[in-house]
Amino acid sequence: MSIKSSISLTEQQDAFARALVESGQYSSLSSVLQQGLELLRQKTELESLETQALRELIGQRMSGPAVSAAEMGTRVDAMIERKRRGLRVDP
Repeated sequence: MSIKSSISLTEQQDAFARALVESGQYSSLSSVLQQGLELLRQKTELESLETQALRELIGQRMSGPAVSAAEMGTRVDAMIERKRRGLRVDP
């Protein structure tokens, strides 16, 4: 179902949208705007999912065991050493 709507575009936006139609990439200005809105919807949903995942990860980290700075340093050093061996890089 389509709903008619009146919108305002800047001159640059209008010129860009019309160029896309003239080049044959889109059949109409409506198609250009629909695609733009769909991309924005997808981006917004993805950002929401990423934010939710980060909140869950932070919650897990905050409720999990704490690691001392010394232990974290040891883990980082070990990780760097594994990477060096894997890439065959001398320190």
